Amino acid sequence: MDVKRAFHERVKEAAEDFPAIGIIGARQTGKTTLAKNLSRDWDITSVYIDLENPQDLVQLTDPMIFFESHKDHCVILDEVQVMPELFRLLRPIIDQDRRPGRFILLGSVSPEIIRGTSESLAGRIAYEELAPLLLTELTSEDLQKHWLRGGYPLSFLARDDKRSATWRINYLRTYSERDLPQFGLAASARTIQTLWSMLAHLNGNLLNTSVLSRSMGLTHPTVTTYLDFLEGAFLIRRLQPFHFNIKKRLVRTPKLYFRDTGLLHQLLNVAKYQDLIISPHVGASWENYVVEQICNILHNKYDFYFYRTHQGTECDLVLVEGLQPKISIEIKFSSAPKLTRGYLQAIEDLGTERNVIIAPVKKGFGIHPKVEVMTLTAFLQSEL
Repeated sequence: MDVKRAFHERVKEAAEDFPAIGIIGARQTGKTTLAKNLSRDWDITSVYIDLENPQDLVQLTDPMIFFESHKDHCVILDEVQVMPELFRLLRPIIDQDRRPGRFILLGSVSPEIIRGTSESLAGRIAYEELAPLLLTELTSEDLQKHWLRGGYPLSFLARDDKRSATWRINYLRTYSERDLPQFGLAASARTIQTLWSMLAHLNGNLLNTSVLSRSMGLTHPTVTTYLDFLEGAFLIRRLQPFHFNIKKRLVRTPKLYFRDTGLLHQLLNVAKYQDLIISPHVGASWENYVVEQICNILHNKYDFYFYRTHQGTECDLVLVEGLQPKISIEIKFSSAPKLTRGYLQAIEDLGTERNVIIAPVKKGFGIHPKVEVMTLTAFLQSEL
């Protein structure tokens, strides 16, 4: 199965305006393949350097000589976080010749984790995040498999659930034993694995780092640092509460989600779809899946929050444009979802123009003059 990435066109547009493009995202989302395809589309000779490959790294013994000798090439630098000093060196090179698309930088952590990168190439680079495969890049018939296995191509496209699970087991092991320490996370593999397991059981809930630190026997700052790294490596999301211009006592603690439900299910030992739908975690997992699809697909248009007051008023996801809430979303894993008083109150508090309950129903329907029930696919295909 060949999956056409919608991301491809977005990066091509950015490359028309910037001399450097930064494609960031978790390992194994397809960044390298995408970058090579892009350079072919531009009909320009490219040179590819994997900074984790010692043979490739030798070519950068003197980076300035290398870049000068390849000034007419599109230079692809993979796993650029390995040599953060390259960002400082690229600045004068780009300033001498600001032709669009000269460099494609691939990284497995966010620019915030690679200290100094965002400042040194400010105005010279456009960053785009390549998420795992998205539902809009597949078909609606793939939803159950996509939800279970997640969007990492080698997990989603595996011949069967067992092979998919084996791939995810090894992916998590490699991340905890090699990748996260290489990124600079000073924690043992056992500590990382324990933290992941605890976070999997907290998925979809408020993230109380004080309780987490006591449970792990670590200081609060240490746990916060670990979470920063996991988020910077595109493995978890901390969804912040919406509080602008709301004159009520609000929950200020973020909610936790995994960036990929396949990894979540592996940590929860959920191997098959039949196991998933009877799991006590199914509701939180469905909420996680819906949140991630919407956030990844619409991230260029909206900011994302949840809304909750201490009185029980709540909304799972708020899509905000500027500082104005535009769409409120309640997420239910039910074929017959019910409208709650708490959600209606949230709609009134937020003043949203559009209000949706997303549920695995066969067909959408109106449930209230201000609220409609929709499938996830229908919502993503609607005018947003």
